[in-house]
Amino acid sequence: MWKIVFNQKRLRETRKKLRNNMTEAEKNLWEFLKWKKIEWLKFRRQHSVWRYILDFYCNEKKICIELDWKVHDDRKEYDKIRTEYLEELQIVVLRFSNDEIFQNIDNILNKIRQTVKVINSPPAREGLGEGMLFDTWNFSDEVKYQDKLNAWLSEDVVKYISASNNEPNWMLELRLKALEIFNSKSMPNWWPSLSKLDLNSIYYFAKPEGAWNNKTWDDVPENIKNTFDRLGIPEAEKKSLAWVWAQYDSEVVYHSLKKELEDMWVIFDDMSIAVNKYPELVKKYFSKCISLSDHKFAALHYAVWSWWTFLYVPIWVKIDEPLQSYFRMNVKSWGQFEHTIIILEDNSSAHYIEWCSAPKYDTNSLHAWWVEIFVWENANMRYSSVENWSLDTFNLNTKRAIVEKNWFIEWVSWNMWSNTTMLYPCSILKGDNSKADHLWLAFANEGQNQDTWAKVIHIWKNTSSNIISKSLSKSGWISTYRWLVDIKENAIWSISKIDCDALLLDSKSVSDTIPDIRVANTDSIVAHEASAGKINAEELFYLNSRWISEDEAKVMIVNWFLSPIMKELPLEYASEMNVLIAMEFEGGF
Repeated sequence: MWKIVFNQKRLRETRKKLRNNMTEAEKNLWEFLKWKKIEWLKFRRQHSVWRYILDFYCNEKKICIELDWKVHDDRKEYDKIRTEYLEELQIVVLRFSNDEIFQNIDNILNKIRQTVKVINSPPAREGLGEGMLFDTWNFSDEVKYQDKLNAWLSEDVVKYISASNNEPNWMLELRLKALEIFNSKSMPNWWPSLSKLDLNSIYYFAKPEGAWNNKTWDDVPENIKNTFDRLGIPEAEKKSLAWVWAQYDSEVVYHSLKKELEDMWVIFDDMSIAVNKYPELVKKYFSKCISLSDHKFAALHYAVWSWWTFLYVPIWVKIDEPLQSYFRMNVKSWGQFEHTIIILEDNSSAHYIEWCSAPKYDTNSLHAWWVEIFVWENANMRYSSVENWSLDTFNLNTKRAIVEKNWFIEWVSWNMWSNTTMLYPCSILKGDNSKADHLWLAFANEGQNQDTWAKVIHIWKNTSSNIISKSLSKSGWISTYRWLVDIKENAIWSISKIDCDALLLDSKSVSDTIPDIRVANTDSIVAHEASAGKINAEELFYLNSRWISEDEAKVMIVNWFLSPIMKELPLEYASEMNVLIAMEFEGGF
């Protein structure tokens, strides 16, 4: 087979010229394909595969639509070879004549819809080359489940989840109390609309067969292993990561920790295992940073949470290499409620990275993830998260850290896709000389509402915080960034700096910045800066004058705009982010 190369640079100008000079038939069909009008699928114009430029292409379902011009009549052999090549790549080719477009467009649209309904996403390709446009994240798997509860929340469901994990009585009692609080609370009215989220259609527990915390990669079931192979988990472990953890729906499927860290008494375990293995330690910290009654979805989370991360770093232990975990949502109409607890004792340090993704279905899913971080005196913690959700996922997360004396926490967060995101990390600066940095990047593309928040509460003296937010808005959608800086009366000599910048990539998109600054003493300093704008025409002209195409120049400007956040990610992650950004802008701004 030939090497598969999507959207090669050498064809970029040709593709752009074809997009700007569409035939009347192409213009007519494009009016029905653009803006996801057919089954909410994104079609692209003039998309190239190897040396062939396709009229219209849907990457998610691997559908190519070709309109036959008269010139094609003299190139039947060429078209035959072209079609055979595409079909060998499992790309479905639909051909229509120009006359059909003008005379019976409804029949053509019905044929496209019928084709969409019978197509399943193909398996991963091999040999993806430079310039690829292949959706690494948006695919689902055929997996057998040992347990999968019906889509309905009840006391029996909560009891079943607790029994499945062999939890102690105190945890079951906490779950049932949380369920009562959930049923008594109304839906929050201070964030984006959740009217399309039906909690009674969500599945709250699903256990894949053979997915029990495997210690070697060979032990992982083949179909699940193929998913994580495709997402690069084994490769990530080879790159000197101290630890790799992978969860699939309600179960951890793989866990690896370097022996030297085990010898230093570092505890890294699944939360559901840690509840039984270290009951007193878990009970001491569980729900102590985020309460059950915080809001309705906090209560829901505590009622049905399952698995994820328990990390304990002992006194004086400094972990130099990143610790990585990866979570995959696969079940349709799935509700995922993972719980993370991180504890760093005095004079310790760690860097923890979490990746998340989910495939796209035609029904909504819910992700409600809670993170509680406790780090003691003179310790340093960096928490990084990269979230790549599908457009039918509601992403509602609460993350909070309690910061003791002389301690430093850094949040580095990236969020792309999802239908609606509400993500609110918070740092409570409880000890003298403590510090928090919040570095945030969000991208709202077509069909998305990104609502994010940084909250820093200064309680004691000489504390400091630094908030940097970068947001992108494209295709008429919304990015909102809120922040709260609350400097209490006893937090004298404290300093907070806020820098919030938004880049609007068209004339229809929206970016809102909502600050809330409270200072209860006269000895502290707060500096606040915010800006919003479009791509600078002078910068674009300068790059064009250096023989850089307009689309490529725009991507370069976007990457420069995001660089204050990107440079804080490990090199391999920053590189992956650059690829994802380029993919979002493929086909023009």
